[in-house]
Amino acid sequence: MIQVYTGDGKGKTTAALGQALRALGHGMKVFMIQFMKGRTYGELVTCRECLPNFTIVMAGRDSFVVKGAPEEVDVRLAREGLELAKKVVREGKHQMLILDEINVALDYGLLPLEEVLDFLRSVPPEVEVICTGRYAPPELVELADMVSEIREIKHHYKKGVAMRKGIEY
Repeated sequence: MIQVYTGDGKGKTTAALGQALRALGHGMKVFMIQFMKGRTYGELVTCRECLPNFTIVMAGRDSFVVKGAPEEVDVRLAREGLELAKKVVREGKHQMLILDEINVALDYGLLPLEEVLDFLRSVPPEVEVICTGRYAPPELVELADMVSEIREIKHHYKKGVAMRKGIEY
């Protein structure tokens, strides 16, 4: 099955991590690729130190990508992330694959939509795939088995609160 968490609210990656914890509790192996992220997020540290069946790999850099005019390095890192996802599925060792922020990578033109959709269609049914990020394309929403939209009602950023270690990263 394919799950999609999208929308302008906070919590899409957090929802995917919750699904990962549930899967790990039943002995499954989880692989997460974080597109467009290069900072050390708390989940990366926790997985490396505490969760041997949960692998997280960054496929981005700690820098903003310019929508419509991405740098070559951003396209290359996203491409490497997608190729890694294909390899993980081919190897067949993981029962869950999380493509964190792939929706944004698609929206920003870092990856071709049709190639990602073809890949998702090729994933065997025993692998659960979770796609996160704002701007999920309608074609992905149509392909998915489950879609949740997380809507912002109120956010502390609008009060000028900066990103907080352990909360936003």
